[in-house]
Amino acid sequence: MFSRGQQNIPISPTSTDRPVRYGELIVLGCNNSQPSSEKGGRRSRFALCRRDKANGVKPSTVHTSCTPQAAKAISNKEQHSISYTLSRAQTVVVEYTHDSNTDMFQIGRSTENPIDFVVTDTVADAQNLSDGQAVQSTISRFACRIICQRHPPFSARIYAAGFDSSKNIFLGEKAAKWRTPDGQMDGLTTNGVLVMHPRQGFTQDSRPGVWREISVCGKVFTLRETRSAQQRGQMVDSECNKLVDGSLIDLCGATLLWRTAEGLARTPTVKHLEALRQEFNAGRPQCPVGFNTLAFPSMRHKGVLDEKQPWVYLRCGHVHGYHCWGGRREPRVEAESQERECPMCRTQGAYVPLWLGCEPAFYVDAEPPTHAFVPCGHVCSEKTTAYWSQISLPHGTQAFHAACPFCIHPLSGETGSVRLIFQTPLD
Repeated sequence: MFSRGQQNIPISPTSTDRPVRYGELIVLGCNNSQPSSEKGGRRSRFALCRRDKANGVKPSTVHTSCTPQAAKAISNKEQHSISYTLSRAQTVVVEYTHDSNTDMFQIGRSTENPIDFVVTDTVADAQNLSDGQAVQSTISRFACRIICQRHPPFSARIYAAGFDSSKNIFLGEKAAKWRTPDGQMDGLTTNGVLVMHPRQGFTQDSRPGVWREISVCGKVFTLRETRSAQQRGQMVDSECNKLVDGSLIDLCGATLLWRTAEGLARTPTVKHLEALRQEFNAGRPQCPVGFNTLAFPSMRHKGVLDEKQPWVYLRCGHVHGYHCWGGRREPRVEAESQERECPMCRTQGAYVPLWLGCEPAFYVDAEPPTHAFVPCGHVCSEKTTAYWSQISLPHGTQAFHAACPFCIHPLSGETGSVRLIFQTPLD
């Protein structure tokens, strides 16, 4: 039904008229939501571009006692500093100075000026509270910062914690902190910043890496026993805080995907996905029982059920139009259940609508959408479902589970996905 070689569809070119783009952060679960025009509004993605003027910082003077110089560094709103409270009587203050070779970008829940990308908790649809009860956020107000080199190769490094409106970072007495062998200070934030780098890049051959925790100074550690435990994990000297194409950043409430500019240039675009949608609809797939034509709605109307919407039996993969037959129970009970019996193979299981995965950055290749995640029904390429089904995403403060990148609904079944079986008029 789909032609191969769709990789030849033009991708977004890099323009010399635009500022250098280091990369983009995309929130898992937003499925290409439109960016908000207001800084404080929720956005699904954020582009990190070279600033007109460098705003990076680097550590300089260390004050190991409560000296007037340390107090001045903390109170000076033009001076970046990190304070490590060891006890009520002792605080170590590290001054940071301007670095003309780097740009700094800060991510967090706060809508204050120092935050470049405001991130709120991402909750799967099935987890939304029906009674409207507010859920306390677990994302830090100043969660992390990314430092990008202004010159080639434009590397990006991540650090836990961000500077507040007074240009300070405070690690309180209860926060995990320690002296390094060279006499410097380092520490972890309350719920931590976790990072996972994929193996073999972000391609159809990618394999998930290992989740690590990043410290305030950018060191890499194994995970703590629990997310907020005071005892840090073991330092991993062989790894660093440099982000690579496809790195995942978890902020304990939202997970971000990092795509480099080079990686995005190899990624299918929204136009590519729209072309695949139109090609699918041009094939006029049919419901094998009702013989009505099926069609994916346009991406502008994603999330709104259409009368031609394809539906799938998740146990077998047979695609139909919506119908009310196939029940084995009383009509009232059947109406309250998603379970149906497939008319084609008599397999019983969940029966859900199919939705195209609209966020191109989540695709590991440019192949046609032939598989769906289980149980949400988001459709994308086979290699994309295979990759994301292998990744255990952090959930809460201790749990990990695989989830659909388009809606972060936890996956189920043996593989977390199903191959779709369509019927065309020729069949």
